[in-house]
Amino acid sequence: MAVLGRHHVHVSLDPPTGLALDFDVLAAVEGSLEAIEGEQAGGVEALVEDSVGASTGLRHDSGIGLVPQPVAGEAFEHGRARRGTSAQQRLHHFDGGEAAVGEESAPCAGLVHIRAVHDFEDSYGAVTARFYDAAYATLERLGPDRDFYLRLARESGGPVLELGCGTGRVLLAVARDGIECTGVDASREMLDALQAKARGRAPQLVQARMQEFDLGDERFALIYAPFRVFQHLYTVEAQLACLARVRAHLAPGGRLAFDVFNPRLDRIWIEDVPEEQDLRFSQDGEEVVRYVATQRDRPSQLMQLTMRYERRREGRVVGNEFARFRMRWYTRFELEHLMARAGFDEVAIYGDFDRSPLGRESPSLIVVASAPC
Repeated sequence: MAVLGRHHVHVSLDPPTGLALDFDVLAAVEGSLEAIEGEQAGGVEALVEDSVGASTGLRHDSGIGLVPQPVAGEAFEHGRARRGTSAQQRLHHFDGGEAAVGEESAPCAGLVHIRAVHDFEDSYGAVTARFYDAAYATLERLGPDRDFYLRLARESGGPVLELGCGTGRVLLAVARDGIECTGVDASREMLDALQAKARGRAPQLVQARMQEFDLGDERFALIYAPFRVFQHLYTVEAQLACLARVRAHLAPGGRLAFDVFNPRLDRIWIEDVPEEQDLRFSQDGEEVVRYVATQRDRPSQLMQLTMRYERRREGRVVGNEFARFRMRWYTRFELEHLMARAGFDEVAIYGDFDRSPLGRESPSLIVVASAPC
């Protein structure tokens, strides 16, 4: 038994089944992995929701306990692997004892698959998670997107899956509406913030890359990725991999919905934008001013964004914290082509969250597509 903060950790090595913890997993258990600074891109107009990451093989139950994550076709029973059962077992909460495995946990149990952060392509890390809610609470225009996805969730009847759930800005609204829901995100810090806000009533949460997540035989009536999440997929291979994962987890006739910003040619043409003030908000008794610098690479359709959070107390600067990441921009016909290659039907692309047609001044490209029945 090892201890990670206030968590009890039960780790069992089982040579007959070939299950072992490598250095990365041990480092995660000991709490010694450092936050890795990743890169993504975007502009100020492409506000960031979430990140993508990698996998480790530990499973975390609502901040209570950690057990090894089963591989495909295995489940863990009292610390040992049991063959022939689904990898998507549920773990009950436990305090220092064994986890009961093989039964569904209570609603809103908050299951999290903990996966290594050492090779994240993108990581907002602790900096973005720390300031996220206070920063974006200042943007009134974020309300319509939450209402849009909530309406889709209600229309679907559930269950629903959110990719890039972040700190729960949309997912918790869906959960409060009584709709069965699950959230996937690659950032442990974001998921920790979500759980803290949920106060023990978080939906099921899974830490995984959106192009690699695997929830076994679970199927969803709606899968959505709000607030530019799809722009964290930089290559066609990554985009198609994500769409394949979505198709595998959609029920027949289920829908996929996501939004990206509608690129403005006058902005994209500018390769380097010097640091400029973006947001101003208050948090923990401090005034925080966010500055943003942007670099664009037109051939790859990538934007690199550097955010500097300047903390001020009584008018004096007391610290600076940085977050860097990339984002990919898309065109309408590129999105339509991706949907066709991935096998989606009835693809609609709107210009705003009121489902208005795409026009010259539309701020977004909002995709709603159906899986074959």
